[in-house]
Amino acid sequence: MVAVVAVVAAVVCAAVAIAWAVAGGGYFWPRWVWFGVATTAAAAFLLGWTRRHPPGRRRRLAAGRAVLALIVPVDVTVWALSGGGYFWPLWSITAWSILFGGYVWVVSRLPDRREQELTTRVAVLAHTRRAVLDGQAAELARVERDLHDGAQARMVSLALSLGMAEDLVRADPEATARLLREARSTAVSALDDLRTVMHSIHPAVLADRGLAGALRALALDLALPVTVDGDAPAQLPAAVQSAAYFATAECLANAVKHSQATAGGISLRHDGAVLRIVVTDDGIGGADPAAGLGLRGVRRRLETFDGRLDLDSPPGGPTVITITVPHGPGRLQ
Repeated sequence: MVAVVAVVAAVVCAAVAIAWAVAGGGYFWPRWVWFGVATTAAAAFLLGWTRRHPPGRRRRLAAGRAVLALIVPVDVTVWALSGGGYFWPLWSITAWSILFGGYVWVVSRLPDRREQELTTRVAVLAHTRRAVLDGQAAELARVERDLHDGAQARMVSLALSLGMAEDLVRADPEATARLLREARSTAVSALDDLRTVMHSIHPAVLADRGLAGALRALALDLALPVTVDGDAPAQLPAAVQSAAYFATAECLANAVKHSQATAGGISLRHDGAVLRIVVTDDGIGGADPAAGLGLRGVRRRLETFDGRLDLDSPPGGPTVITITVPHGPGRLQ
């Protein structure tokens, strides 16, 4: 662009000089035209120079320097072309210098956009990290409690039953058979408890079928009829899959428990490096994420991946929850 402006300026200056010569000379008025053309070309150059700076504080400071670099030569040139005399540009240069100093002082204290975004991002990460650590501690405590009260208690009962059966195997075969049946039932229940705990940590169906297949399996297990359409990327990170799965499961659990819905739906969409899951139900609506721990926990978990949860649940329904999870390599930028 600067080269084009320079060529146009040269052509205009030459044309003006030729016009002056053809007109018979006299007062050399073309110098004012040249001055205007030069000022325009300098402004175009300084504008391009300013735009080469990154957005934010550096560009604002560059713009101030460009204005000062343009105005001072303009004032001096006008003074010179006007015949010299009293050097009045001194006052304008002084005023503009003071204004520029104040401008620099103000701009240097304004928060830079990138710095502000980084500060906000760090604050969000610190908040979500604390929330995730608290959630992990609570989850570990729940797993320990479930193992202690469920599988461990059943295994202790199983060991006692087998010990009693060993003592009675010859003296009372019928009692032994009864104890063995009870032991077998206890072992089956203990296995069920272990499967439940493992499913709550990371469902095996996620590894076997992927996110879309796991959500279809989840929909089949619900008391509420739920349709599933769409698909998810095949190479989703395991942590993103898990977060999206449990977020969807929590939304559906709320629909079953609170919404009085007769039907629900799951829609999976992915656009580039962004996965969107829309969970709907035809219930009574009025869901409030601030009223319970479930949706708040889901929102914190998604924020760990730069994700978000948007809720639209007017009184009377329907409820529409949109789960958005970036999963590309640049999601933390």
